Amino acid sequence: MKKICVIDGQGGGIGSAVIRKIKEVFAENVEIMALGTNAIATAQMLKSRANRGASGENAIVRTVNQVDLIIGPIGIIMAHSMMGEVTPKMAEAVAGSPAAKLLLPLSQDNIRIIGVSASPLPHLIEELIEKHLNIEFLKKEVDCHV
Repeated sequence: MKKICVIDGQGGGIGSAVIRKIKEVFAENVEIMALGTNAIATAQMLKSRANRGASGENAIVRTVNQVDLIIGPIGIIMAHSMMGEVTPKMAEAVAGSPAAKLLLPLSQDNIRIIGVSASPLPHLIEELIEKHLNIEFLKKEVDCHV
């Protein structure tokens, strides 16, 4: 079973929306670990049917090396983003993890990503599922059957 880690901070709204959609599409065929930069974010993601959850720097640093895929806003790879909730250790651990990363181009920080159109969160989640997450799963299935 594929292990997916969804990381979010502040109120956990982005992570919650991502988890709801993944569970809608893949049901219990995936294990989703909700990692919040704070307890509120983790609690919100757990309400969205994540299988497990944990909060804080140590949980993120230790867990990102145990999953197949990391999903979250782009701020999870930038130290001091999300109003300072992402510590340098968190950002380094996520960026250095061998897991594949699907990052949503959403940021409250003073960051602009050139070449990316501004799309609302529901559209980004649809693209994440349809174009990227399905490819990750199909690739794994093909590799297992070769």
